[in-house]
Amino acid sequence: MDEYLALNRAMWDERAPAHAASPDYGVERYVADPTHLSDVVSFDRPRLGDLTGLRGAHLQCHIGTDTLSLARLGARMTGLDLSPVSLAQARRLATDAGADVEYVEADTYSAPAALDGRTFDLVYTGVGALCWLPDVARWAQVVVDLLRPGGRLFIREGHPVLWSLAYDRADDLLVLEYPYVERPEPDLDDTDGTYVETEATFTANRSYSWNHGLGEIVTALLDRGMRITMLVEHDSVPWDPFDRATFERIGGGEYRLADRPWRLPHTYTLQAVKG
Repeated sequence: MDEYLALNRAMWDERAPAHAASPDYGVERYVADPTHLSDVVSFDRPRLGDLTGLRGAHLQCHIGTDTLSLARLGARMTGLDLSPVSLAQARRLATDAGADVEYVEADTYSAPAALDGRTFDLVYTGVGALCWLPDVARWAQVVVDLLRPGGRLFIREGHPVLWSLAYDRADDLLVLEYPYVERPEPDLDDTDGTYVETEATFTANRSYSWNHGLGEIVTALLDRGMRITMLVEHDSVPWDPFDRATFERIGGGEYRLADRPWRLPHTYTLQAVKG
């Protein structure tokens, strides 16, 4: 296994139980209410359209809240993730919620082989996923390999401008600190926290990540024959990127820059269709 995969898997393995127990994910709501959807899926529900009967693959599914939500909208979902501990939480949630969701352990680049060459009507990628991949062109090829002709990719992601900002400043200034475009060298992070409310402590704190410019993402898909049918940039994001007063909660699980939010593209939704 590549070093970055081993390091990142250890980080996600340790944090998955804390995420599943956190009020921010609120997994008990999915069990108590069979109509409950994740905030991320709810945000894009008008853009997702009718999913009834579609075969869907969710790459980098983590603990499966978005995967379950897509299944509740009518898709026959398969979730894939490199973390076995995350998948154990996802399977437990699906079982407790009475949902028929398949989960497969594999890193994203191994998805076509891990899924036995199956093709899907929908490939879905949620927020905070692409940054863990070193090569966006290779990701785009995985998407193409997983889609049937006429199938579509649907992704909502943190905007690469947001990812490039310094997040640990005390003066609340927006400063471009990290690469906007993909670089061979990863950003090595060593942080003992996580993005949800939890009292858990962690020891697997090192991780590798990469940014990918919006043009690079679009071009990687176009170069492989995909047709872009939607690209919407949003002024909100479903977590607090800085964990300080710079961002304010606006409802629906979303946060927005408190001071003149129109200065910053927070996230984007992209849809592309395989010809």
